Amino acid sequence: MNAELQLEVKMEQPRIKIQDLPGVGAATAEKLESAGFHEPLSIAVATISELCEAAGVSESVARKMINAARDSMKMGFESGIEVMQRRLNVSKLSTGSDSFNTLMGGGFETGAITECFGEFGSGKTQIGHILAITTLKSDPEATVVYIDTENTFRPERIKQLAIGADFDPEEALQRILVARAYNSDHQMLLAEKVESLITEQGRKVKLVVIDSLTSHFRAEFIGRGTLSERQQKLNRHMHQLSKIAGSFNVCVYVTNQVMAKPDQFFGDPTTSIGGHIVGHASTFRIYLRKGKKGTRVAKLIDAPNLADGEVCFEVLEGGLRDAN
Repeated sequence: MNAELQLEVKMEQPRIKIQDLPGVGAATAEKLESAGFHEPLSIAVATISELCEAAGVSESVARKMINAARDSMKMGFESGIEVMQRRLNVSKLSTGSDSFNTLMGGGFETGAITECFGEFGSGKTQIGHILAITTLKSDPEATVVYIDTENTFRPERIKQLAIGADFDPEEALQRILVARAYNSDHQMLLAEKVESLITEQGRKVKLVVIDSLTSHFRAEFIGRGTLSERQQKLNRHMHQLSKIAGSFNVCVYVTNQVMAKPDQFFGDPTTSIGGHIVGHASTFRIYLRKGKKGTRVAKLIDAPNLADGEVCFEVLEGGLRDAN
């Protein structure tokens, strides 16, 4: 049996529900779903202690649930051909700038987390707004989720960009779901709700924007004594976003703040907030900075399959344009 036929067989296999797992009745299923476990995959990758706490079951029952979920998902090794076949479902979201798209291998990739960090005014929020418009225009069924932590979402800007892209601005605003996050816990809860938008409401969420990722974490955890707690919480948040991106083929775009490293005497002292937690969890990392004569510079500093490089672009009323 060739790899393509094997993939078709796997896709034809019926998907089980949480209620089909051993030890899961109606009451237990309700507790699990309220805790964010909406499908067998979330059970399969959970720990025994997490399930015990969420559903109030014993360790032996939690272990049986996890093993059954893993058996149903056939979680194990697969050939590189099968991975390649699955990668055919990955799409690229255009930035509107040809050089920027080329830098990103055709655009921002679905099924991955892309982090853009830079100082204020470097274009992080603008890219989030532009990606929303290009996503909606390229797919008439797509929905964009925008989690706003710094009050940066502007419907007026969406209308400008939609008109510039020859797209109905009212339709664009209708298909963007915006939520204002008021603290880090609220931000994490909103990220968890994205999964229910897809699985329960049947929305085709193709892009999730979080602007910005670390603002609340930075404000709530002050001092070195709270660094460990902050990083653990941020790690859980990034894990949730990675799960959404991978499970539902969603492009997750996060903006990040920066700080200056006082111990760096040569080169650019600017570095992103969040340390290795955010750096390792992000699939693509882009450093944005202001260029000459109102331009912006995007430098790709980390990607699994792309070479490092940088491009210069302009932010105009109608979107991004390659700088001359």
